[in-house]
Amino acid sequence: MSEAPWLTVLGLGEDGLDGLSPASRQVLDRAEVVMGPPRHLSLIPDGKAEQIEWPVPFADGLPILTGLRGRQTVVLASGDPFWFGAGSVIARNFEAAEWTALPGQSTFSLAAARLGWPLESTLTFGLHAAPLTRLRPHLAPGLRAILLLRDGKAVAELATYLGETGFADCALHVMEALGGPRERARSVSLTEALLGTFEHPVCVGLDVAGAGRAFPKASGKPDDIFETDGQITKRPVRALTLSALAPQRGEHLWDIGGGTGSISIEWLMCDPTLTATTIEPREDRAERIRRNADALGQDRLRVIHGTAPEALVDLDQPDVVFIGGGLSAELLNWLHANLRAGTRLVANAVTLESEALLAAWHDKLGGDLLRIELAQAAALGPRRGWKSAYPVVQWSLTL
Repeated sequence: MSEAPWLTVLGLGEDGLDGLSPASRQVLDRAEVVMGPPRHLSLIPDGKAEQIEWPVPFADGLPILTGLRGRQTVVLASGDPFWFGAGSVIARNFEAAEWTALPGQSTFSLAAARLGWPLESTLTFGLHAAPLTRLRPHLAPGLRAILLLRDGKAVAELATYLGETGFADCALHVMEALGGPRERARSVSLTEALLGTFEHPVCVGLDVAGAGRAFPKASGKPDDIFETDGQITKRPVRALTLSALAPQRGEHLWDIGGGTGSISIEWLMCDPTLTATTIEPREDRAERIRRNADALGQDRLRVIHGTAPEALVDLDQPDVVFIGGGLSAELLNWLHANLRAGTRLVANAVTLESEALLAAWHDKLGGDLLRIELAQAAALGPRRGWKSAYPVVQWSLTL
């Protein structure tokens, strides 16, 4: 019979001991060590257990926790530790047999109950350690979201960001210390949020309104949301390319020859579990990709300034590869030799030389070869005519 876990992750609300179940209180009473942020430790009375403050940054606390192995230890976390909390980080770093968890009532549940919002149709964001730009792909009139923020000052930062993106008519339902004796809730305008003072811990119910631009949910986002020097996969071709890449939950993309970063950024927008690495040989374009990713809320994109295939050698293997620039026989030979079976590959070509290269590899390995020819209405003297774009040849296959 295996030994009982030595570590318990305990969800604690602003009401401290009063909000704990009998089982949670028993675990806390038996603890030899209680570890948590100062605010959480202040919510429980001093007892026989040794108290250790969890340091900042959070990762610095993991070695300390490891050193407590074998002692009955409780880690205090806010509400539900597995909803933008510490629980998932601890679970990744310790064996399943070492720990157990006793969640409390989540801030999201408390906020939804105060607002009367159905959680199943309300977006939730943990922005206490993430940029506000994470909101950008979702901002649209009518959206309701509950946001966990870093501290009281972040309410004003949120108001500033919403104003800058054109959603100046939003209502902010600011809730402080939910579930405890210090609880306070106020509905404020952006102006009132900028002038107000708010105490930590704070969350905001966001009612989005205003004339700001809402991004379409389909692939092929408008070209003008990206900063570019002209090196961009244009919207119709990008939509077809994303369809060929066919992102699936949890997959990782290599975007070779990133240009503006539009492909990898749209890839990430498809699902929050997706990841991507883009490789760009020009330093100015690599910096532009980083700016685009940050501005569009995709800070999970890894940008590498380098040339393929040399820059690919030490990277984790991808599930999908897109070649938008730098296509060469050397690159295709390297990918063919080094990618694992089942990897999906999509390559776009514009020049006659790169078309011939894809045709040769299609003859060698098979897959699908698609020629994309597009034309757009444009002025032709006093009338209109069709202005053709350069044809794009797209090769896609599963290795």
